[in-house]
Amino acid sequence: MKKFKVLLFYKYVHFKEPEKFMNDHLSWCTENDIKGRVFIATEGINGTISGSVYNIEKYKLFLRSYPEFSDIIFKEDEEDKHAFNKIHVRIKNEIVHSDLKGISLKNGGKRLSPEELLTFYQDGKDFVIVDARNWYESKIGKFKNAVTPQMKNFREWILTAESLKEHKDKTIVTYCTGGIRCEKASAYLVENGFKDVYQLEGGIVTYAKKFPDTYWEGGIFVFDERRVVNPNSKPQLKYISNCYFCGEPTSYYINCHNLKCDKILVSCNKCKTENDYCCSEECRNSPFKRNRYFG
Repeated sequence: MKKFKVLLFYKYVHFKEPEKFMNDHLSWCTENDIKGRVFIATEGINGTISGSVYNIEKYKLFLRSYPEFSDIIFKEDEEDKHAFNKIHVRIKNEIVHSDLKGISLKNGGKRLSPEELLTFYQDGKDFVIVDARNWYESKIGKFKNAVTPQMKNFREWILTAESLKEHKDKTIVTYCTGGIRCEKASAYLVENGFKDVYQLEGGIVTYAKKFPDTYWEGGIFVFDERRVVNPNSKPQLKYISNCYFCGEPTSYYINCHNLKCDKILVSCNKCKTENDYCCSEECRNSPFKRNRYFG
């Protein structure tokens, strides 16, 4: 039986006292061996944490004790150990950096359940599905036939929207890991004249858990020590990318351990070890290599 859980959660809501929350929250998490990252802002909360099954259940009750978060939705994965090494609770201007100033979340795309997206595919509906994540996330996994913009970060969504103008009159479905980026991404499209916009409810993680081996292809990039989650069992759906070094199919990735480089690259487990977690001979010999192996 798995002894740990990983929680992914967010909620956009006006929150009055982020400073007090930050201090109280950090103390509670430290005392109860909760690790991960929690970002708080006046616009809401965004977190990914891990802990024992018992402590995670306590955490859910603790967070829901705040009136603002009483109905927050948690996405859960079972694991054998902590998915993080530390706990960070920080105040941010936005719970996801976007630069989409003035956007009203009330204008967000219509909620599309995983079941409805599955039906879109099965019925052959004419729709455009758009990845709202960064290029390195979509490189290892995406929905079938998805448009995968080469964004370095979510702040480039404005440029992505511009590139989608030819589809303004079509049905657009936006998706991201857990749904948080699509709240603003879909609202921006609606406010800029796109006629029929949806956002995938619960994100990739919810869809892939309910319907593995269907229309999700490859691995899911996650922002914890697991790095990648592989929901599919069919070989033809398990990998969409290849190792930077040997070309073998894989969905794993590393950051080059030369801090002056930090390049993100797809690498199989064998090659990452053989290359000392670096992208080149120059980086392997760099005096700026990380002291601890990540990934």
